[in-house]
Amino acid sequence: MVISARASTPAVVIAAPSSGSGKTTVTTGLIGALRAAGHRVAPFKVGPDYIDPGYHAVAAGRPGRNLDPNLVGAERIAPLFAHGAAGADIAVVEGVMGVFDGRIVDSDSGSGTGGDAGSLGVGSTAHVASIIGAPVILVVDAAGHSQSLAAVLHGFLSYDPSVSIAGVILNRVGSPRHEMVLRQAAARV
Repeated sequence: MVISARASTPAVVIAAPSSGSGKTTVTTGLIGALRAAGHRVAPFKVGPDYIDPGYHAVAAGRPGRNLDPNLVGAERIAPLFAHGAAGADIAVVEGVMGVFDGRIVDSDSGSGTGGDAGSLGVGSTAHVASIIGAPVILVVDAAGHSQSLAAVLHGFLSYDPSVSIAGVILNRVGSPRHEMVLRQAAARV
């Protein structure tokens, strides 16, 4: 059974369709901007990464912490989140890889699940967002996208209704015209 951390500290999860989309840059910038605005920010990283939490710690002025169900078990994520977020106004969680990417398990045996992740990859960003009850902001590398962005976003919005995708940040937008086309595509979904 997974204990939820909902309702303690407001949180947002920064995720992406894949690695290399700009999650770390956006997350670190957001943490720094929130701190500069006078907020106490609790930074987190999904997975066993130690480099990104270091960037987060510098931006937040407090330790960056990991949330990794594969290492500690899904049942410990909510208590670790609550402990790390104590005294903060908001928590910002950077995801790992693509939003639904987690440890691959044998679907026939269910081995290695470390908690019921359902259709969510075990230890994935979506899995952790679900445990802590936080909405997801999707960072999309928009270079090379036009109207197809609508299909990409539609897929992420409809893939698993238990994951609340609350917004999108478009990274690497090439021009004002490109931005207009991308905004139109996003508005379709």
